[in-house]
Amino acid sequence: GLCATAAAQTAAKTSPKPLPLKKYCHADGGFCFKYPASWSELGEVFDGNGVVVAPPQKLEREYWDEVTAALVIPPPQSAADAITIDQAIEQAVSRVGESGQSFETLERQRRRVDGKPAQMVKLRYVEKPGGREWIEELVFVEGPDSEIYSVALKCAPSSLVRMQPAFSRIVDSSTLPEVEPPAGATGSEATGVPSKSEP
Repeated sequence: GLCATAAAQTAAKTSPKPLPLKKYCHADGGFCFKYPASWSELGEVFDGNGVVVAPPQKLEREYWDEVTAALVIPPPQSAADAITIDQAIEQAVSRVGESGQSFETLERQRRRVDGKPAQMVKLRYVEKPGGREWIEELVFVEGPDSEIYSVALKCAPSSLVRMQPAFSRIVDSSTLPEVEPPAGATGSEATGVPSKSEP
C-alpha cells in the first residue's frame, strides 16, 4: 500500500503543468489561435492579414524559428475565381522551390482544423544566398467563404523537435470565422435547421 501511494505521489509530481498561453485574434480576419506565453509577436505580414510569433532566440532575426498565421487568399469575388487548397499548396511549394535548392517534400496529408477541410505539407530546402537549411510545415485551411488561411512553421532542422509540439498546439487551437447568415435571416433561416412548427 505504501509503495502504491509513493508511486502515485511521484507520478503526480512528474506530470507536466500546462504551459501558460496567449491568445491572438485578427481584428478583421476573424481567425484566432493560442501560442506559448513566453513567445512574442514579431509583427504583421500579408498586408496586415497575418502575424508572426516566435520564442525568444539569441540568433540574428533572419535565422529565427517562427510561426506565421495569416489569411493568405481572400474570399473570391465569384465561384470561378475560387482557389482550392491544392492550388494554394502548389503555389506555396513553387515559391519555396524558387527560393531554395536541394528542395524536397517530406510529407503531405489531409486533415481538419476547426472542423474545416485542411491540408498539411512539410518541406525541406536550403536557402540559396546563405546555404542555410530550413524545414517548413504549412497547414492550409479553407474558410466558410472559400478564403484560405495558412499556419506555417519555419525552423532549422535541429529545432524541429522543440518547435513541433508548440506548432501543433497552435494549429489545434486555431479557430476560423463562422458562416454569417444572409441579411435579414432569422431563426431557422439563419441556422438552416427547421423549427418544430415547420413541416
